[in-house]
Amino acid sequence: MAVPNMVIVHVSDAPASARFYAELFDIEPSFETPRFISFPLTDGFDLALWSGVSGHLTAPRTSELCVTVNGGPEQIDQQFRDWTAKGVKTVEEPHDEVFGRTFVVADPDGNLIRVAPVD
Repeated sequence: MAVPNMVIVHVSDAPASARFYAELFDIEPSFETPRFISFPLTDGFDLALWSGVSGHLTAPRTSELCVTVNGGPEQIDQQFRDWTAKGVKTVEEPHDEVFGRTFVVADPDGNLIRVAPVD
């Protein structure tokens, strides 16, 4: 049975994006090449950054990487302050949604990262 074990984020410069994600999430890569870098997130599940995509992938981006945070709305707001202090681009400021407090930021290529409460 095939089981998902990696999320691949398409980026223009894998090493630069790796520095962004390493600082944002305080993690180190487990695998590095000039155009593909991956980070272990949980046991057996990785985040990969790939700048090797050729022009054959032309579909618009329609996904978000979601990071869940424990501790309620005040922790979501604190995470927003921490990341904006690092200069992360804000797409949506903290606000309440049907699932709780949330906000969205973008990586240097415009890939979306949503922060939301743990279900």
